[in-house]
Amino acid sequence: MALNAISFVKALLHVSNKAFKIQTPRLLRSFSYLAIDVEQHHLHTPHEKPFDVDTNLLSHMVRDKTLESLTQFGGVKELASLLETDVKGGVSDSKDDLDHRKRVFGVNIFTKPPSKGFFSFVLESFKDTTIIILLACALLSLGFGIKQHGWKEGWYDGGSIILAVILVIVVSSVSNFNQSRQFQKLSAKSENIGVEVVRGGRRQSVSIFDVVVGDIAYLKIGDQVPADGVLLEGYSLKVDESSMTGESDHVHVNADTNPFLLSGTKISDGFAYMLVTSVGVNTAWGEMMGSVAREVNEETPLQVRLNKLTSAIGKVGLLVAALVLVVSMIRYFTGSTRDDFGNREFVGRKTKFDDVMNAVVGIVAAAVTIVVVAIPEGLPLAVTLTLAYSMKKMMRDNAMVRRISACETMGSATTICTDKTGTLTMNEMQVTEVWVGKDEIAEGAYLAPSLVQLLKEGIGLNTAGSVYQTQQTSPPEISGSPTEKALLSWAVVDLGMDIDVVKQHCEIIHVETFNSEKKRSGILMREKRGSNRIVTHWKGAAEMILAMCSSYYGRTGEIMIFNDEERVQIENIVKGMATKSLRCIAFAQKSSNGQVCEKLEETELTLLGILGLKDPCRPGVEAAVESCRNAGVKIKMITGDNVHTAKAIASECGILDPTEELDEDAVVEGFQFRNYSHEERMEKIDRIRVMARSSPFDKLLMVQCLKQKGNVVAVTGDGTNDAPALKEADIGLSMGIEGTEVAKESSDIVILDDNFSSVVTVIRWGRCVYRNIQKFIQFQLTVNVAALVINFVAAVSSGKVPLTAVQLLWVNLIMDTLGALALATEEPTDDLMKMAPVGRVEPLITRVMWRNLISQAMYQVMVLLVLEFRGRSIFDVSEKVKNTIIFNSFVLCQVFNEFNAREMEKKNIFKGLGKNRLFIVIVSLTVGLQLVMVEFLKKFANTERLTWEQWGVCVSIGALSWPIGVLVKCIPVVCKK
Repeated sequence: MALNAISFVKALLHVSNKAFKIQTPRLLRSFSYLAIDVEQHHLHTPHEKPFDVDTNLLSHMVRDKTLESLTQFGGVKELASLLETDVKGGVSDSKDDLDHRKRVFGVNIFTKPPSKGFFSFVLESFKDTTIIILLACALLSLGFGIKQHGWKEGWYDGGSIILAVILVIVVSSVSNFNQSRQFQKLSAKSENIGVEVVRGGRRQSVSIFDVVVGDIAYLKIGDQVPADGVLLEGYSLKVDESSMTGESDHVHVNADTNPFLLSGTKISDGFAYMLVTSVGVNTAWGEMMGSVAREVNEETPLQVRLNKLTSAIGKVGLLVAALVLVVSMIRYFTGSTRDDFGNREFVGRKTKFDDVMNAVVGIVAAAVTIVVVAIPEGLPLAVTLTLAYSMKKMMRDNAMVRRISACETMGSATTICTDKTGTLTMNEMQVTEVWVGKDEIAEGAYLAPSLVQLLKEGIGLNTAGSVYQTQQTSPPEISGSPTEKALLSWAVVDLGMDIDVVKQHCEIIHVETFNSEKKRSGILMREKRGSNRIVTHWKGAAEMILAMCSSYYGRTGEIMIFNDEERVQIENIVKGMATKSLRCIAFAQKSSNGQVCEKLEETELTLLGILGLKDPCRPGVEAAVESCRNAGVKIKMITGDNVHTAKAIASECGILDPTEELDEDAVVEGFQFRNYSHEERMEKIDRIRVMARSSPFDKLLMVQCLKQKGNVVAVTGDGTNDAPALKEADIGLSMGIEGTEVAKESSDIVILDDNFSSVVTVIRWGRCVYRNIQKFIQFQLTVNVAALVINFVAAVSSGKVPLTAVQLLWVNLIMDTLGALALATEEPTDDLMKMAPVGRVEPLITRVMWRNLISQAMYQVMVLLVLEFRGRSIFDVSEKVKNTIIFNSFVLCQVFNEFNAREMEKKNIFKGLGKNRLFIVIVSLTVGLQLVMVEFLKKFANTERLTWEQWGVCVSIGALSWPIGVLVKCIPVVCKK
């Protein structure tokens, strides 16, 4: 009404203003009053009418769990009416209605705190110990340089170190900033989960960001509650609210005392339909998210090891620098050093004070240069580049990395404990066999109407799935788990079940949801018509249900008592189905006319029938398992299916070889494994390949035992029951399609296509990351060892260093950063899957690496020391040209050695080079920059131009690295077992 009045007055005001602006004055005639009928629909379209409910009141009602507020609304159904929601059909699925709800109540997106800016990463870089040491060296070098050579030329060494430090900070800050943004993108992708809602009368999957107030959301075990809301309908509902309250106990949610569901919590048991009352920032989770910043910079175990390595090398550098300082000081003050004319530099009191100071400054500058060369500035940066590059590539290969440390850890995996359903198999169930009693029922065969009715009740009511019939001519839309979909599809097509009719004639009194330990689910129902009978319906794993039965139905509807022989016959039928890799689901019931019990009957049941469901193996799984076997990675299948089904699938996938005689411990059941003593488990764990009928505890126990034996364990899982094992494992891999939110939250990597072949791809990438980092360490340490030895020998023997601080920083920083990028971009090869896994105890720098590293460093040291002491006489050049030849030869040795680093053990270092164009581009860029450094930046780099002949000599010295590398690889290395 207020809006109508304001709009009407503004319209009249607009008309009157126009009238008074008319230039020709004239008399305005008007009535004493004017009545205008204003209809509501002229101002608002039907879907934009306001909701008669306060958003803040809804928000506080759920957040504070206030039952009085819900009572004021008139209860859940009246609240649904106020939100214009049909309790059966949900909200309208029209875009206009959904957009209107978003405008009124907000969108389901949380406001996050602003991400860290670029300059915050710059400030963090200044806190690095290496940077602090380099800055201290730079200031010393700057001061000494200006003291010796004046402002004009004295700033080169110190200034170049400062420039190098700035470059390191900029490059590392840009890299960390980009990595942070990448994590935010991955975080956004991982938060975009699918939610099942009822809209327009049917259940459909939407993004969590598209959930609106008024939606009816369907929740089952393992789901994350997408928004704040109240329980509309549900059974045995328990919620894990630890993410909100910190309490580990699961909260029971019911319609009477606690109907409230908080956003971000997880369903631990039961299933429910929830009415969404608040979304986004109006939820309890949204309010909490607004004040919590997520830290995305994670330091991986490998980076920690490398930081220790860098620190150790830095300490060695400081020790060598201190030694050079002491020896050089002793040599100078004892008169052992001579100038360019052969005269002693220190002659006691006759030496001028300025000369002494200049000499001391020169000695200190040489020591500072050694510290600079010892610190491998590019090492941590190389790891960051490698991990960032591999994470992007892994995303393209259907693996989303949630924790960056998993990239490298996966390369060390020695054992994979894999789920069966959905990972090794297609997770597309279909009923292929039906048995009633001892008879197999062919398609279209006769079944007694009473038995058909009981099966319809057992399948249609005892389910978490749903059936939506769009039109009579089109097939129904069936939603739910693959098993539920297969059972419902069979009931609809073969039994002619109309699920709505079944639900109309029956009232569900109590529900016991599927339990991964009991492996069954049940309902207690009352028939509304006629007899008013009470019926218990159970469904679940055939062996479990069979053990609860004392009688069975025949196909004509008669009930027969089990004797021992018949029970054995039906058990054999189940075994026969299992050996065909069918999942056997049995149905049983018990009727009574007495009072309703709170607990479902579990004894003296009557077996209705057994259905065999086929879930075919995924294409490519057998090849993937073979690939893992060749890579030395053991595969263990852990499944809830019975032992016969497990054996059949394991044989089909290649985990078990049907041609070889099985070890008696190769296939065990969960109860056997948990009943072993600790010593028995540890003794048998390596021989176990398949564990059937396992519980979540059995899976966790296996992972713990494998880790105790020194294995690096990867676990795949998709259910809430897999969460403990996923967390315990070194690498948890959850399934992106069928995986529950609890499983994804507990994992390190999400396999986006649910395929075991993608798990193998992750192993390939993990090994590639680890190997690329090893290649770079070998390359980087060769540079550092060679430069350190050359400068140390030269400084101790002559008091002068052939490689200046600027030149060493150029080699150490620019070349090595480019080298890291070149070696980090090497793609995974098939050879990686032919090597043994690294495991836990393998050192980062292996004996093979030491062999390659020391041989190349020795060659470089020998050649460059010959040039240092005999270079002037060999080439008949000045001291400055000789030092330029040493510098140029040293750099070109690294360029050629970069090719050697591509292969640690193979002699052919050019294999696959054509596929890595970036490597060729980077090497070409390095050579081009070196040319500029020598020929055009003479003052800055302290170099002289070289002739073509001198360039040819430098290239020849560098090229000799290749034949030396081939010869060295002929030397066998004995590795520790």
